[in-house]
Amino acid sequence: MTPSTDRMSLPVSDPPPPPPRGGAEQRVFKGSTMTPRGAYAAVSYMSCAVMLVLFNKAALSSYSFPSANVITLFQMICSCCFLYVLRRWKLISFSSGDADNSTRFVSLQTLIHTSPLALTYLLYMLATMESVRGVNVPMYTTLRRTTVVFTMFVEFILVGQRYSRPVIGSVALIVFGAFVAGSRDLSFDAYGYSIVFLSNITTAIYLATISRIGKSSGLNSFGLMWCNGILCGPVLLFWTFIRGDLRMTMNFPYLFAPGFLIVLLLSCMLAFLLNYSIFLNTTLNSAVTQTICGNLKDIFTIALGWMFFGGLPFDLLNVIGQILGFVGSGLYAYFKLFGK
Repeated sequence: MTPSTDRMSLPVSDPPPPPPRGGAEQRVFKGSTMTPRGAYAAVSYMSCAVMLVLFNKAALSSYSFPSANVITLFQMICSCCFLYVLRRWKLISFSSGDADNSTRFVSLQTLIHTSPLALTYLLYMLATMESVRGVNVPMYTTLRRTTVVFTMFVEFILVGQRYSRPVIGSVALIVFGAFVAGSRDLSFDAYGYSIVFLSNITTAIYLATISRIGKSSGLNSFGLMWCNGILCGPVLLFWTFIRGDLRMTMNFPYLFAPGFLIVLLLSCMLAFLLNYSIFLNTTLNSAVTQTICGNLKDIFTIALGWMFFGGLPFDLLNVIGQILGFVGSGLYAYFKLFGK
């Protein structure tokens, strides 16, 4: 039976919202630069990101799973399966130009156009997954706060984006708070810290690429996710094979343990939702706003990380640093909402 053409679709990023009464675009607050859909995307991202870090940490540390790359591969395969089913059921489309009765996915020309985005996505996923293993959750979130500096620099290089003094001041407060919070962990693991900073760089490039290529490709958030999975999946599968990660996975003693399978399944589901919310938040708002949202959700990640996995000692200096970073993120959100 042919599905109804008026079936409700999941929200995507590119169809413009209907103009409200009076002709002006609706905003969260009077004078705000963020729409209600942008606020929804930001909150959705923060919720998914907190839970995904914890489930990834549980799989890699609590269960001592040997390969972060294999978890990334599982997440990518599940994402493509979800998108395929949703597209076949016509619950979603991949571009604003697709008709509801269209069975076309993505053309070869579009895949080629989005290949730079897929490359940066693959680097971002691999570096992020590996960085979770090397350091404890509180220090991980502390170091990740410096991503906003890399993102601002990449946006300036790619699109010439400039920022006001209040925004630059709020970012400086975030970075200063990160250094204060991490000052007790000066005897750091050089490899772990290097991977986290590499993750910061790849995240900045990935978010800036979404802003640049995502808006010119004609695809919405689901279409971009599909292209990333189709292009990156075979590459990652080959990489895990030649590195011996697949063999280590088959020899993993808890591979079929119910607890581990539940953690892995939830990690894959959250990764799908997180990728969707990243595209939505970055295209509706900006790459820097996406990064700041990551800083705002850190207070919950840190609290839950201390509760379940331990980490840095809870001392006054660390608390001051976390508060400074949170205040800096809040100031940026204020400037964004009220158009400062």
